[in-house]
Amino acid sequence: MTPTPAITLTDTIVAYRRLPAVHHVSGRFEAGSLTAIAGPNGAGKSTLLKAIMGLLPLSEGRIDTQGVTPRRFAYLPQVPEIDRTFPLSVLQTVLFGAWPRAGAFGAVSKVDRECALACIANVGLSGYEHAPIAALSTGQWHRVLFARLILQDARVILLDEPFAALDERTTEELMTLVHGWHKEGRSVIAVLHDIALIRKHLPVTLLIARELVAWGPTQEALSDANLERAKAMTDRWARDAGGPRQRRHDHAGHAHA
Repeated sequence: MTPTPAITLTDTIVAYRRLPAVHHVSGRFEAGSLTAIAGPNGAGKSTLLKAIMGLLPLSEGRIDTQGVTPRRFAYLPQVPEIDRTFPLSVLQTVLFGAWPRAGAFGAVSKVDRECALACIANVGLSGYEHAPIAALSTGQWHRVLFARLILQDARVILLDEPFAALDERTTEELMTLVHGWHKEGRSVIAVLHDIALIRKHLPVTLLIARELVAWGPTQEALSDANLERAKAMTDRWARDAGGPRQRRHDHAGHAHA
């Protein structure tokens, strides 16, 4: 099995329409760490996650993944970004997690199919294997996406608001899976807006407001002073970038950036 890499950010800048969404961020996600990325709306959280995945180009700086290509990471974007209109079943959707091994045109093996069925059972959806994904509730759909992550079997897992719109029970059950990945030595990086949830479950937090505010043990990083500073910094960036017009744009296109 591929070792879990550390991920090091060095003076990382990601610009959107020539405006920095992430500005001179440096730090290190240690191998096997469980880290929240927190910050106000428009702080650059999702942008940073996409840059780590290689989905957005860097304007300056670098992201070092110790030679492990981000294609080998597992990534869950914000759930509304995923199209559920395709006529796919739960099993077919989960089997997409096997693609990094089989390739886009590779045949899915019997072992992969059996593993997918086990993953579906692991998230509490036994009996839904052939249900169309368009008919699922929000909670069931999240469970399907987590089953796909399990099948992908990656050493680094990136989650962008994975518990949005979920009830407390479903959140706690899926968080159990996250803790399981952590215990297995995988790295999990999750963009989260729920400060109480972060304080309860994630030991390390990167607090960002386009610039780095704090990165370290969660109770220290999410101090009241740091949270106030992050809000003030984000508000300042919004004013400098064009005031209300820019804030409306952030809300429409990058509400959880």
